[in-house]
Amino acid sequence: MTDEADGKPRFYTCDCFTTDNIFLEDYKLHVRFISEPQFRLDYQPLLNKLGCVKEEQFKDVLNKISQEVNRRRTLSVTSAERTAIIKDTYRPLHPHIYCLQETYLTPEFRRIVEYCRSDGASQEGLIDLLEEQAAPRVYRFSVFERRFCEQLLEELEHFEQSSAPKGRPNTMNHYGILLNEMGFDESFITPLREQYLLPLTSLLYPDCGGCCLDSHKAFVVKYDMNEDLDLSYHYDNAEVTLNVSLGKEFTEGNLYFGDMREVPICETECSEVEHSVTEGLLHRGQHMHGALRISSGQRWNLIIWMRASQERNKLCPMCNRRPTLVEAEGFADGFTKQSAVVKT
Repeated sequence: MTDEADGKPRFYTCDCFTTDNIFLEDYKLHVRFISEPQFRLDYQPLLNKLGCVKEEQFKDVLNKISQEVNRRRTLSVTSAERTAIIKDTYRPLHPHIYCLQETYLTPEFRRIVEYCRSDGASQEGLIDLLEEQAAPRVYRFSVFERRFCEQLLEELEHFEQSSAPKGRPNTMNHYGILLNEMGFDESFITPLREQYLLPLTSLLYPDCGGCCLDSHKAFVVKYDMNEDLDLSYHYDNAEVTLNVSLGKEFTEGNLYFGDMREVPICETECSEVEHSVTEGLLHRGQHMHGALRISSGQRWNLIIWMRASQERNKLCPMCNRRPTLVEAEGFADGFTKQSAVVKT
């Protein structure tokens, strides 16, 4: 279903974006905030057990939640403002990498995609070409040539050092870059998703929207000895996720996977997955996972959250309710008006 004059679908966020899945870094806890009385009732006993025992500590938590809620409420406007400023003022170091070229992709990845596009391609045949990990339905394969990874990192560092405004990916990653604001969406990430990743996900994940991925959120995260070192256990706001290791040199910092998010952590056994430079890990977005601490060096990862409106319009993956839609810019959070409630 479309609701734009040019025939393209308009995408929305769910109104839970300003209330749910607010990450309290000091306590490694995701919370829901509707009001202070509700929050105290729901979380004060747990926070006490986690070390938040003084009223001034609790007030500090409330202040951080208020800041995050305000950031989310204004995100659509502030992101559009940043994007416009970047377009007008930032001068790319490597302009050619903003447009996807097949030469950026490894021969292995191109062979896999070619098989997926062929007549008679099957899930079983595709899995034979992939390296399945100890974690179920997690697949590893090389994606980008090393030279492309190097040039992309040079571009990202050039951007980081510039005076251009910068938005961060989410509350769990303090150091990273939103690629849509830099201008990578239209000519790089979208064709990568539509032409190369969709053939794979259609075969591997037909049960969770892999055959109808129609939007995405793409960003880069950075881990450094003086910055973020790891990433807490979580699930993604996505139907399918691709995580590509771009570099640089680092030790340890592997990913680990548990079970799907509806399985209690006490019933979960985690599996560690090695992640080398140029390689991508493909997995279901609702598959719980995290990143172990790096012990040296610096690590950059490209994350693409791929979304299927056909699936998420039925049930928001972040609040487990039928989505109530709020207007937003670009791909927003991947919801469309079909089978959803529009907030007026």
